[in-house]
Amino acid sequence: MKRNFLVLLLPALLIIAAVTLFAGGGREQAGENDSQQDALSAAPGERAQQEMRRLATIGAELRTDGGTYVPLELPPELQDQPPPSGAAQFSTDFSRALISYREVVAGGPPKDGIPAIDNPQFVSMSEAQRWMRGDEAVLAVTVNNTTRIYPLQILMWHEIVNDEVGGKPLAVTYCPLCNTGVVFERTFDDQLLDFGVSGRLIYSNMIMYDRQTETWWIQATGRGVAGRYAGQQLAFVPSMLISWSEAEAGFADAEVLSFETGYRRDYGRNPYVGYDSSTSPFLYRGPDVVAADSENPMTRVLSVYHGDAVAAVGFPELEAQRVIERELDGTPVVVFWAPGTASALDDGWVAGGRDVGTANAFYPEVNGRSLTFTVEAGQIIDQQTASVWNEAGRAIEGDLAGSRLEPALSIHHFLFSWRAFHPASSETN
Repeated sequence: MKRNFLVLLLPALLIIAAVTLFAGGGREQAGENDSQQDALSAAPGERAQQEMRRLATIGAELRTDGGTYVPLELPPELQDQPPPSGAAQFSTDFSRALISYREVVAGGPPKDGIPAIDNPQFVSMSEAQRWMRGDEAVLAVTVNNTTRIYPLQILMWHEIVNDEVGGKPLAVTYCPLCNTGVVFERTFDDQLLDFGVSGRLIYSNMIMYDRQTETWWIQATGRGVAGRYAGQQLAFVPSMLISWSEAEAGFADAEVLSFETGYRRDYGRNPYVGYDSSTSPFLYRGPDVVAADSENPMTRVLSVYHGDAVAAVGFPELEAQRVIERELDGTPVVVFWAPGTASALDDGWVAGGRDVGTANAFYPEVNGRSLTFTVEAGQIIDQQTASVWNEAGRAIEGDLAGSRLEPALSIHHFLFSWRAFHPASSETN
């Protein structure tokens, strides 16, 4: 997010050194705010309770049906705080807050130092073949039968694309530090918003801001945390994280985000070399949500949402089982995992990352017919027709070949990010 901008300012050796620091404890990295002084002065038991209360404030009432203003009471103890460092860059009402500003960390570049793409250009799938590679990761978004493909190699340099897909204004976002690719509707309370990168983080996650009210929003959850819309919820739009090979095979008529962004960036290179193999997230200054002696904070997790329910499944379990079914708010959801998608945060080149696979969630129904799935000889098979399915919810062989499952809302996280922003749900998943 913020630190990828440093690639433009520092020699390559300094970038390598900075990445090495990821493994040595990003919590010690410099930021403008001294986070959590109130917690640090408390006794250990009280400190833990304070940390979890703050987490619960951010994660509570996460709504998948956002997009409209809902009257609510903000936590009284968080109102009328002194403005956060860097507040002079913004015109929003910082007296309204859902977070403690002591937990906000400066990521490096200032407001808009990482530029959102406001006038995205697109090319055909055939033209993009010249520079895309087979297992490279992309976000695929389909609205009203229109699909657009957003390569992570571009998203990681801009983090936000203000776009319109199928007639619906969208913000397509990606936070490399949390590995969260999230798509939101840009219409909130009948007002069209466009978003920029604030230059600030909370728990290593990008804080976005809208340019109309300059409200701050958490990218991982779409919740307003400071300003006019503090406590409000943006509406999510389902997306899929898939390989370029699957995008080619499954979305031949899609458009692909072009390098013609209006900015000069070293697209294709990864400014976070080795990040997802580090021992701690960069610039994370929050509660200890991962057991240091038994858990890897960078384990990939897929969080799945429906109605008022959310669940998460770790990639180790998914890789072992390939198919996992859940019931969320009374509705069945199925998660598929498959190898063949490269990590965008591993090698010096995005396309050169190790194979970490990918996972996506779907509603297991085609034309009103419920399906159940199993794995046979390494293939995902539905028990009703014996059709073969892939990780993008597309039937590739059998009676249902060409059919697609409707995507459920799901978001990729690193484990620490999932825990930090879903504290109540994390206890049971």
